[in-house]
Amino acid sequence: MLDDRKSAILRAVVEQYVSTAQPVGSNAVAARSDVSVSSATVRNEMTLLERDGYLVQPHTSAGRVPTEKGYRYFVDGLADGGRELSAGSARQVREFFTAAHGELEQMLHDTTRLLTSLTHTAAVVVGEQPSDVRIRSVQLVDLSPQVLLAVVVCSNGDVLKRTVEMTAPTDPDDVAAAQSVIAAALAGTARVDLRTWSPVIAEGVPAAVGTVVDATAAELRTALQTDEARVFVEGASLLAGSLEARETVEQVLGILEQQFVVVSLLKELVDRGVTVAIGSETGVGPLAECSLVLSPYRAEGEVAGTIAVLGPTRMDYQETVAAVAVVSQRLSRILTEG
Repeated sequence: MLDDRKSAILRAVVEQYVSTAQPVGSNAVAARSDVSVSSATVRNEMTLLERDGYLVQPHTSAGRVPTEKGYRYFVDGLADGGRELSAGSARQVREFFTAAHGELEQMLHDTTRLLTSLTHTAAVVVGEQPSDVRIRSVQLVDLSPQVLLAVVVCSNGDVLKRTVEMTAPTDPDDVAAAQSVIAAALAGTARVDLRTWSPVIAEGVPAAVGTVVDATAAELRTALQTDEARVFVEGASLLAGSLEARETVEQVLGILEQQFVVVSLLKELVDRGVTVAIGSETGVGPLAECSLVLSPYRAEGEVAGTIAVLGPTRMDYQETVAAVAVVSQRLSRILTEG
């Protein structure tokens, strides 16, 4: 643990470096109202902080910059001294969720854009398919005599739409009857059961109706075989612009393009209870110059996915942590309440 003076000086260095991207000198730190000691004292304390691994001096005549250890100490102190989301950002979040509506996939995509707008760096939203998601309703819409649209609405707000192509023209009455059969069979069942659903056609149901039911079931089974987590990424170019080495930029962008890697990384960190992973803490070599701020979001009390912001280690942790926390809470609320 650091004493109050060292903590104040380290906090000042982190905040100044985040703001300017330039090594921070003792005069700049001493000029802050929350430090209130001479520049000579600041220099001595910064030397000790450097010795203990919280700061580093990139050049002999330059000021200091935070290390991973320095950032970690700063972030760990946010629980007690962090600020709330700025008024402008809070208003932006409020207006976004007041107007948010429509299908889950579009909402997650728009949420990713919101996070990028709030934090000015890359944002990732992963939408999972929890095993306990239930089917709320099923509708069949005849787009043409031989083309139907199956719409499955789930308990987590997700909407599954699939086109069903018939080999022969269908009668609207048969489509309506097939919808009733399917809805009665699936309402309240687990979404994952669609992967193996084989409908049982009751006696007395016309053959034409049974044909529509069977064709719809086959299409839904096929769709659910690839029912994987959805990954939405925004702001990759903003992140690239904040990294210096071209090789690092290419590696980081390459990771963002690999959905499986992104999903696995976020799941591992969330399972470990991590909310901020700094540099090497991510466990991914190319992300050594980046930090992740992440949080799960929920639907009806169950984890439905993860939102995250990926930025340089020199990110505004206070604003980013606040943004991720607030967006996670509001997204969870709207998915639960509808």
